[in-house]
Amino acid sequence: MTTTQGPVGGVSVSRETFDALQAFDALVRRWNPAINLVSKTTLRDLWIRHIADSAQVFALCPENAETWADLGSGGGFPGLVIAILAKEQRPQLRVVLVDSDLRKATFLRQAVQTLGLSAEVISHRIEALPALNADVLSARALASLPDLLGYAHTHLKRSGVAIFPKGARFKEELAEARKFWNFDVKQHPSLSDPEAAILVIRNLHRHD
Repeated sequence: MTTTQGPVGGVSVSRETFDALQAFDALVRRWNPAINLVSKTTLRDLWIRHIADSAQVFALCPENAETWADLGSGGGFPGLVIAILAKEQRPQLRVVLVDSDLRKATFLRQAVQTLGLSAEVISHRIEALPALNADVLSARALASLPDLLGYAHTHLKRSGVAIFPKGARFKEELAEARKFWNFDVKQHPSLSDPEAAILVIRNLHRHD
């Protein structure tokens, strides 16, 4: 029987899931001195700046999603957090973590194994990957929005949704992206940064 622990990034989690997130927190802290998964300045606030910030992305997952691809997963944000939350709340969701850095991919695989997650790690450059055909695509602190939409165009199903956390300049990035792409977007306020937003993008098409 599971007991509710409380919300993390707007997502209610059980005691078991909360414990898994804490175990992941410990893994990041253990590996960080060797391969710099997150910056030293944010390590003190790892839970808020990275874990809770990633959990709020999972909260926007469509009900019928079967495959979630996270590009440039790095230290596992948001991809590993999504896999941890999905283990209990969306057990049918297949999570794919992509990072070309072999050391970070090794960390991701170790975390998947240690935490008993249903996730695949792919250590290739995004540009060299065959289409992932994902229902959901995410990326955090990876590239500008126009470039991210290029990845989404390749790796999302036509009916898929891209979920991109963006910082204070997200309106400028949206304006730049519209020079090259047509899309529908919904802006969700970030729970961890009042100047940031999470962009949920659908119906993506390149300009004719």
